[in-house]
Amino acid sequence: MLTRAYIPYRGYYSTPFSRWQGSMATENSIILGANTAKRWLAQKNWDPQMFDYLFLGITIGQPHWFYGSTWAAALMGAVGIPGVTISQACTTSATCIYQAGVGIETGLYQNACTLMTDRCSNGPHTVWPNPMGPGGEVESENWMMDNFNNDPWAGGAMIQTAENVAREAGITRGQCDEVTLRRYQQYRMALENDREFQRRYMFPAEVRVSRKKTILVEEDEGVFETTAEGLAGLKPVLPDGAHTFGSQTHPADGNCAVVVTTREYARKLSTDPAIEIRVVSYGYARAKKGYMAMAVVPAVRMALENAGITIEGVTAIKTHNPFAANDLYLAQQMGIDVMGFNNYGCPLIFGHPQGPTAGRSIIEGIEEVVMLGGGYLLWGGCAAGDTGAALVLKIG
Repeated sequence: MLTRAYIPYRGYYSTPFSRWQGSMATENSIILGANTAKRWLAQKNWDPQMFDYLFLGITIGQPHWFYGSTWAAALMGAVGIPGVTISQACTTSATCIYQAGVGIETGLYQNACTLMTDRCSNGPHTVWPNPMGPGGEVESENWMMDNFNNDPWAGGAMIQTAENVAREAGITRGQCDEVTLRRYQQYRMALENDREFQRRYMFPAEVRVSRKKTILVEEDEGVFETTAEGLAGLKPVLPDGAHTFGSQTHPADGNCAVVVTTREYARKLSTDPAIEIRVVSYGYARAKKGYMAMAVVPAVRMALENAGITIEGVTAIKTHNPFAANDLYLAQQMGIDVMGFNNYGCPLIFGHPQGPTAGRSIIEGIEEVVMLGGGYLLWGGCAAGDTGAALVLKIG
C-alpha cells in the first residue's frame, strides 16, 4: 500500500479518442502527445520544468521512439529531465501511474508526469533480414493486425481468448449484447447537458491537416449508435461465438496525462485542495494460456487486498473491456452487478488506443467518485499475453 503518492485534482486530462484511420491517423503519437500536454500545461499556467521525471506509456512504434521519453519531455517543455518508456499493452497507463507512485513513495521523485499516447492507425510494418531464408527473403510483421490475430504463445486471435472465457463461464451471446447496450447507454450519460461530464477532464487534440491548417479534435470520433435491434442483427465474429463486432472494442488514437506527486505539491496544484486523490495499491496476474479476460479477476483481488478493502467498499469501478465477456466474467466472479459499473464510458464503446486507454478510464473514474462525494476507485483490465492489472485510488 502506498501512503505518499497523490494526484492533484484535475491534474490530468484525456483527449477525445479518434477512431482508427480518423483525424489523428497520420500524427506521430509521441509528438501529438507531447504537444497536447504542452498546450494543457500552458492552459493551467504550469511550468513543465516542475517535473523531475517522465513516464511515457506507448505500445505502438513511431519514428524515433527509441528516444521516446526524453524526446517527449523536451517537446512538452520539460527540457533536461530524464524518463522511461513503458509498454504493457492495454494496462500501460495503470502501470505508469503506479510506478510513478512508487517513485514518489520512496522519495526518488517529487513530481512526476505520466504521459500515455498511441496511434493504432497506420501502424508500423516491421521488416527483418533473413539471410538464411529461401532466396534471402525478409521476415515481416504488420504490427497491429498480426499481433491482434496471433498470440505467439497461446496461439489464435485475441477474440478467441474472449470466446474461450465465455464458453467456460457459460456467458451467452444475449448477455454480451445486453451488456454492450448498457455500456452504450452509460456512455451517453457523459454526453448529457452538452457533454458536461466529459468537459470535466477532456482536452482537445490539435491536429495538422495541411501545412497551413490545423483542426481541434474536441469530441470522440467513431462511436456507433447502438440499439438492441442493431446488436441482434449482427453475426458472430467467430462461428457460434458470443461476440459480434458490436460487443468488442475498436482500435483508436489518442493520448492522456496524469500528474503523480507528493501530498504537499498536489495541494498546490489542485483546483480544489480539499479533494485528495491518493494512489493506494496495484495488482497483477496472468491467466492460463488463451484465457486473457480471466486475468483481471486475480489482479483485482490482489489490488483490493493490498489496499485493505473489499469489493463492497469500492465507490466506483472502471474496467478495460475489449470484449463484453470481460465485464460479465468479472461480475460473475466478484459477485457484483455487471450493469452497475463503467458509468459514463468505457473502451468497449469509445475505443482502444492501447497506451492511454486505461488512463482515460481512470480519469473518468476519479471524476465519478468526486461527484459521489469520495471513496475508493477500482480500475481493472486485461492485457495481451493473458495478463491483467488493477489499480486502487482513494478520493476525498
